[in-house]
Amino acid sequence: MHGAFKTPGGKLVQVDFDLEDEILRNVEVTGDFFLYPEEALTKITAAVEGSPADMSMADRTTSIAAAIDPGVEWLGSSPEALATAIERALLASLETYE
Repeated sequence: MHGAFKTPGGKLVQVDFDLEDEILRNVEVTGDFFLYPEEALTKITAAVEGSPADMSMADRTTSIAAAIDPGVEWLGSSPEALATAIERALLASLETYE
């Protein structure tokens, strides 16, 4: 599955994942945002990996935000933007199967 979101005045964040038994697996987060240090992306991705598909937008955003250590700079995107990209991918998959 693939989802993307461009923040107003910001950058593009994209997410690709598989859905296995309503759980997000094989998550990859990409985009044209800036993340310093770059290693922070590993924790952000881990916050999404294994999460339930029916997780609320608020809970998903909180989970992603909690994975970002103090001092990490995520320029051009945000936990909310990534959560939105995930929701878009999930909604697109529902439309495909209807």
